[in-house]
Parts: sequence; C-alpha cells; structure tokens
Amino acid sequence: MKSNPKKINLPIFVEKDEDEFYIVECPLLKGCYTQGETLDEALTNIHEVIEMCLEDESEDALSDIANIQ
Repeated sequence: MKSNPKKINLPIFVEKDEDEFYIVECPLLKGCYTQGETLDEALTNIHEVIEMCLEDESEDALSDIANIQ
C-alpha cells in the first residue's frame, strides 16, 4: 500500500454508445475505462477503475501524472 496518498484530478472522457450505455475513459492511464447504464453508475465505476490503475503505477509515474496540468 502506498503511503501518504495525494488527491489528484484526472481528466475523463464520457460518451454514450448506441445501446445508451455511458462509456467513461481516463486517457492518462492505460486500459482505464468502464461503462454504466446511468451516468452515476459509470462515474462510480471509473473511480474504482482509476484506483486499481493507480495501484499498478510506479511512484515516478504517479508523480508525473500528478504534475500534469
């Protein structure tokens, strides 16, 4: 577990597909995307996926991501 967690703001893209599902992606993290039947569900899901993706990143990568503005 990483010590001293920082709050960072990450960009996300949201779109609605042809089946009316919301697709959400965080372009700064490879493979970080999800979907939901509602926007609230999709946003909840992307928060969970972002947490999982960040756990897999190195400290240097996390520092680089946190410094992107």
